[in-house]
Amino acid sequence: MSKVYFIDFHTHARQNIFQKLEILLEKAGFDQMDMEQKFVAIKMHFGEPGNLAYIRPNFVAPVAKKIRSKGGFPYLTDANTLYKGGRSNAVDHLQAAHANGFNYPTTGCDVIIADGIKGTDYREIEINQKHCKTAKVGSAVADADVLISMAHFKGHEMAGIGGTLKNVGMGSGAVGGKLEMHSDASPVINRSHCTGCEVCVENCAHDAIHLDEESIATIDYDKCVGCGQCIAVCRYDAPQPASDSEFMQEKMVEYAWAILKDKPAFHISFISDVSPQCDCWGFNDIPLVQNIGILASTDPVALDRACTDLVNEAPALPNSQIGKTWKPGDDKFNLVFPKISWKKGLDYAEKLGLGEQKYELIKVG
Repeated sequence: MSKVYFIDFHTHARQNIFQKLEILLEKAGFDQMDMEQKFVAIKMHFGEPGNLAYIRPNFVAPVAKKIRSKGGFPYLTDANTLYKGGRSNAVDHLQAAHANGFNYPTTGCDVIIADGIKGTDYREIEINQKHCKTAKVGSAVADADVLISMAHFKGHEMAGIGGTLKNVGMGSGAVGGKLEMHSDASPVINRSHCTGCEVCVENCAHDAIHLDEESIATIDYDKCVGCGQCIAVCRYDAPQPASDSEFMQEKMVEYAWAILKDKPAFHISFISDVSPQCDCWGFNDIPLVQNIGILASTDPVALDRACTDLVNEAPALPNSQIGKTWKPGDDKFNLVFPKISWKKGLDYAEKLGLGEQKYELIKVG
């Protein structure tokens, strides 16, 4: 049974959260990793401009300091996005990272955009899996000797949950890799919900949505890449995830497997500001639950499952999206995205040998 280590956010005058984080890293085995003269990628999400739910950059500093104390060379990295926004190329992406505090003075290490200026700098890793024969992984992740994942745990409009597997798999894919992962998950329009506001039209980076003669959104599937941005920006739930979003989850897991199969890795997940949707969008709604804590493990599957269980066991915040409908025992992520099963991704990851869903939760600090 995999071990997942956990600290809550309670602090006092003699022990702040950074001191607790150091205890968590030590107990979870971070200090046992060989980092001497190794390039160590800290993979995380820098937050889309306008979104404030992402992990505070201050949390990176003690992690980077530990890496340097072990003789490693840490750097922060994330790959460019497929959709229209503030992180679709390295110039904008770096500006967004710096604006959100991810810089050397705050974190103790520099930012390297994983797949280069235009999202075309990647390594193609042969995997021969069910969906993907190769994985197009951003070079700054593929070329790293060691990977440290720092994931913000939250909901996700295509995977149900966004945790470590998404941070590693989807987040490390080059733009072409993200296109491959999304290619079987194009949304559908619920016409009775559409108001013709054109927000989805304005936010589609691929010119795939237009209004028809009845002023209802319609999708050109020859252009749609399934990125899900229309789902995130619509206030009326007109674009809906397609039932085959399961394929997207499985491809994302295959990419995570490609990255982790030959690379030492350690995973940290923050259950704070648990927004209903991903940090990729330029907004974040009220959290589903109160801040719970920080978890760490060498098993990404057990870590994602433990985070999901802790969120589902916690009471929903009454003013959140699900506050009026939630009842004890309800799956919160299923309430937010009723057509998406987050468990399918974890089941597939377990099948590929990325980890196991049975875990022992060990509270430290």
